[in-house]
Amino acid sequence: MQRTFSGSVARRIAGAVLLGLTFGGATVGDAAPVRGRLTGYMDLVNPVWAEAKDPGAHSFTFREPSPTVKPEFRRAFPYIAKEVCVALVGTAAQPKIKEVQVKIGGGRTSPVTLVVTPGTEVHFKNTDPFPHRLFGVDVKNFTVGDTQAQGERVWTVPEAGVFEIRDELVPSLRSWVVADPNVAGFGYPDLSGNFSVELPVTGEFNVQVYFAGKVVGTAPTMNITSLQGPIDLSKAPIKLVDKSKAAADQANEEK
Repeated sequence: MQRTFSGSVARRIAGAVLLGLTFGGATVGDAAPVRGRLTGYMDLVNPVWAEAKDPGAHSFTFREPSPTVKPEFRRAFPYIAKEVCVALVGTAAQPKIKEVQVKIGGGRTSPVTLVVTPGTEVHFKNTDPFPHRLFGVDVKNFTVGDTQAQGERVWTVPEAGVFEIRDELVPSLRSWVVADPNVAGFGYPDLSGNFSVELPVTGEFNVQVYFAGKVVGTAPTMNITSLQGPIDLSKAPIKLVDKSKAAADQANEEK
C-alpha cells in the first residue's frame, strides 16, 4: 500500500533528510581521494632529537657514521609514514571522527602525530610485553595511568587544541594529538612523500600538514563541489618547513 503524507508532514521529513545530508555547510556523499606529494620532509627535526643534542641531557652516543652511507642519510630524519599527518581541514565544522587506534610499541606510538575532531576517542593499544604509563602534558582528563602489556587505554579528546602525550616510563616516547572541529579526514604519506586522503564531504577545504603538533605545510583552499573521481594536487608539491626551527637557525646565524 502506498503511503501519502500531508504537506506539513512532507516538509518536516524533507527537512530531516536534508539535515542528515548536510553538516556545517558540507554535503555528505561518496568519499573522493585527495592526492598529492610532500617535499622538504628530510629537514624536519623531532623535538626529542633536538633535546638529546643538549649536553645537559647526557644523551651520548659513541656510534660513528658509516662512510659508505650517503651524506643525506647520515643525519636523523623523520619516519614520515607515521610522524607526518596530512589533514583535510574545512572552513566549517565537520562530523565528529568517532575513534582512532594508536599502537604503542618499540618506544614510540604509531602514529606519532594525529589530527582529529574534539570528542574523538583515541584507543591506545600497548603492543609491548611490559606496561606503559601514559599521560597528557597539562591535560586534566588524561592523568598518569598504567596500560598493561597488550592492554588498551581510551582517552576522549576534550576540546580543540594541541595535546602532547608522554610516557612516565619511556621519556623518549612523545606523541601529539591535534584537535580541530573542521577536520574532515586525515592520512599519512608513504616514504616517498606521496599521500592520498579520503574526503567524505564536499565544501571548501585545504590540506594542512602536521609534524610534532605543528603545521609545517599547507595547500591553497579548494572548493570541492563533487566527489566523483580523485582530486590530484601532485603537480604542486607541498614543501614542508618547520617555522620554529627555521627561526632558531636564523637566530643562531645572526649571532
